Formats: sequence, C-alpha cells, structure tokens
Amino acid sequence: MDDNTTNSTSLPIEDKPVAHQPIFESVPVNDDKPSVLPAEPEEVAPEVTSAAPEEINQGSGVPPDLPPPVYEDNKSKYFIVIGGVVLFILLLIFFFKFIFTGKVGAKNVTLTYWGLWEDKTVFDPLIQQYQQQNPGVKIDYQEMSPTDYRDKLLARSKNGQGPDIFRFHNTWLPEIKELASPLPANIMTNAEFEKTFYKVAQKDLKVGDYYYGLPLEIDGLVLIYNDSLLKKAGISSPPATWDDLTNDVGKLTVRDTSGNLITAAIAMGTTGNVEHFGDIFSLLLTQNGGDITKLDAQEAAGALEIYRKFAEPQQAFWNDNMPDSLTAFVQEKVAMIIAPSWEVLSIKAANPDIAVKVAPVPAVPGAPAISIANYWVEGVSRFSKNQLEAWKFLRFLVKKDSLTRLYENESKAKLFGEPYSRVDLASLLIQNDYLGPLMKEADNFVSVPAINRTYDNGLNDQIVQYIENAINSTAQGVSYSEALQTAKTGVDQVISQYEK
Repeated sequence: MDDNTTNSTSLPIEDKPVAHQPIFESVPVNDDKPSVLPAEPEEVAPEVTSAAPEEINQGSGVPPDLPPPVYEDNKSKYFIVIGGVVLFILLLIFFFKFIFTGKVGAKNVTLTYWGLWEDKTVFDPLIQQYQQQNPGVKIDYQEMSPTDYRDKLLARSKNGQGPDIFRFHNTWLPEIKELASPLPANIMTNAEFEKTFYKVAQKDLKVGDYYYGLPLEIDGLVLIYNDSLLKKAGISSPPATWDDLTNDVGKLTVRDTSGNLITAAIAMGTTGNVEHFGDIFSLLLTQNGGDITKLDAQEAAGALEIYRKFAEPQQAFWNDNMPDSLTAFVQEKVAMIIAPSWEVLSIKAANPDIAVKVAPVPAVPGAPAISIANYWVEGVSRFSKNQLEAWKFLRFLVKKDSLTRLYENESKAKLFGEPYSRVDLASLLIQNDYLGPLMKEADNFVSVPAINRTYDNGLNDQIVQYIENAINSTAQGVSYSEALQTAKTGVDQVISQYEK
C-alpha cells in the first residue's frame, strides 16, 4: 500500500498497446557446480621381463621338492565386507534424505529484502515460518524510506550493495529494466501467473515472454465520500457516473453570503491542493478514450476540460483557497475526493469519527467501467547471487495462506491491510466497507505512468510535472489543446528515455 469536457460524451476507449518483444536478458542462477579438473596421467607399472625357466626356482626360498604351503584365510576380506555395508547404509541415508527433503548439500543463504510502507513486524511471522521450513535460508527485511528509493536501489545494486528482493511500483518496469530479473518457470509458469493475478498485473509485469515481479497487493483510484454530507444534501447514494456527479455538485456546494466557498462537492480542477491530481487526470484521459502518448488528440483536450471545469471561475466548485484535498476532507470541507483506497487510513487516523464511505469512481455513461491502478510489486535483482532462493521466498508469500496471514498482521495496526493481489481471494473482501468497491473495480484497472507520489524521480514524477504545467497554464488563459501540445513534447521525451 503506498504512500503514496467539452461535454460528457466519451469517445471509444482505446486499448493500451502492449509490448511484445522481451527486453531483458534472463540471468541464470549460479548452481555453484564444482569445476572439473583435468585428469592426471595414469601411472604405468615398470616393464617386467620374463625370467628363464631355470631362474624361476632360484632365490624363491621354497625347495622345489616340497608341497606348496597352506595359508590362513586373509582377514582383510572381512574389512572389505564391513566397509561395503557401511557405504550402503550411508548411500541409503543420503537417498532418503534427498527424496524427503530435497535439501542435501543446501548452502546457507541470507536474502536482503527492501520493503516499503510495511513495518518489519508485519513480515516477521511469515519470515519466521519460512525460515523454519527452510533452515538454510535467512531473510533480512528492511523497511526503506520512499524518498530517492529508486535511485538508491539502482545505484547500490550496481555497486554490489543492493538487495536480493525489492519492492517497486507497478509503473516502474521501464525504469528498472537493468535491475529486474525474470520469474523462472519452475517457480511459477506464465499460465499460473495469469490464472492467479489480475489482468492489469499481467500487462504491467510482462515483457516479451517473461514476467518480472509478483504482486502482494492490488490498489487504485476509488471515490471516497462523506456519507453525512451527502445525506444532509438529500443525496442517498454516491454518484455512479460523471453525469450523476455533475447533478450532485450544486446540492453539495455551500457558500457564505459573499459567495465564498465553505463546503465543496469534490476536490478537482487545481494542482497545488488536490492530492493525486495526476492519477485523476489519467482517469479522465483513459475514460475519454485518450492516451498519455497522444496528448495532442481531442480526447486529451476533452479530459483536461472536464478536470478544469470544477475550478473555473464561472463555477468555482473548488479553488486554490481551499486546504489540500485530504485536509479538507478530514475537516469536512469537501464531500468527495478521488484517491487510492489507502488514503482512507490517513483520513480515519486524523478523524476517527468522520463518516467515510467508499464507492467505485464515476464512470462515463454507457461506457465500460475503468479506473487507474496504483499498487506495488515484489521483484528479484539480477545482481543477486541467490536469485532462485529469492524467487522461492516470493512464491511462498503469494500463497493463499501467506497473503491472508499478511493481511491479518497488517490489520492489527490499522483499519485494513493491503487488498489481495490474488483473484481467488477477492471474495474475502467484497463485503468490506472500504475495500469492497475496490475489489469490484480490480478487473477494470489500467496503468498510466502519471501517478503522484511514487517518488521515482523519473517516469512518473516527470510526466506529472508536465501535466501540472498544462493544468496551471489553462488557469492563466491558455487553451486546453495548446497546453497539452506543449506537455506532449516533454512527455514524449520522458517516455522515449524509459521506453521498453
């Protein structure tokens, strides 16, 4: 979990292009096989010449006329038999140990695991369980700071000081292609991966014929609303479409006698005080049939117009004078925000009594439901000397009982844990007040590399900056199309830098 219109008519939604050629080289696991030494030349016995018949009896010490001597049984044959029995027993022990444990000759391994957002105490019970089952393996989990995390990950890995296992954002694969190693088929086949995880993970983590990570969670944008404010305005249910939201905005907006905004309907239209504005613009862009690589298209201009209209001076349903969107929601100065589900934890921690509820994001009327993914994944470094052991541990973590135990551990310290990455565990959360709506959206997630607060200092942060400039320039009178045309030049350069 991270810390992270010209009118309402939508154009047909385009499928995102998917790369089909592998870009990463597979890094074989070091089997530590012993080197084969060159054979030494065989020793040749000295040449023996045949003796003359008359020489055979000379110097033998045995008179030729006496019968041959009778020797006692050679006791060495007993030692040979005993040695054979001992060898057989040792081989038998070796055989049964190999069959039942498969760990004959296993070496001791320490795996360094760089995590984000989750405290070490959350993972400790699972780590202890795995170490008991695998005595030769030790897991060293370290919770890292998100600030400059990606830069540290790449730099230290190249210097031989990086982790074996690391967490990365679902949009980061183009940025860490020199670091990520492919998932071995003997750990999880492609068919098993595709049966286990959501479609968005299949698109995000596959390059060519290989997957490059295993997700422990799924998350993305939802509509978070104050149920008390909606009921006070006579609204019985949250808006299901953008048309519904437009109709509700007037009912939820409260102004003073001078026309100043007291309570806003939804936090949208600006950048400085709207958390996750990059995610929200990406949502509108995708729902409107646009693409981040085609910001000069009409679909993109339409998405920007929809976003900006909530803060345009003519309507001013939101403005720069309001607190940041999360603070405003906590203070009950805004009725709705669009954010990842984990922001509910921040809101409830700041105001436990607030009537928070969650719904799927508004959809375009008549169009398929779409939301924006924002989740984290576990990967294995190609610089690791123990890649296979690292993948084995991650395979253990994505098992059903491991994920349910992980969720239970997380829920001890907060309202809820990370939503399950496995499709077959969705039913366990579908009735959850906060995560149920997210699980309903999970099949409809798409990824766009314009996510706020991934702290990547790269793909996301740079694209978000160009989007921010475009939104702010329209507030200064620049047209939507012109603002996005300027943004497109910068965004194209960024994408080309990190393209797969």
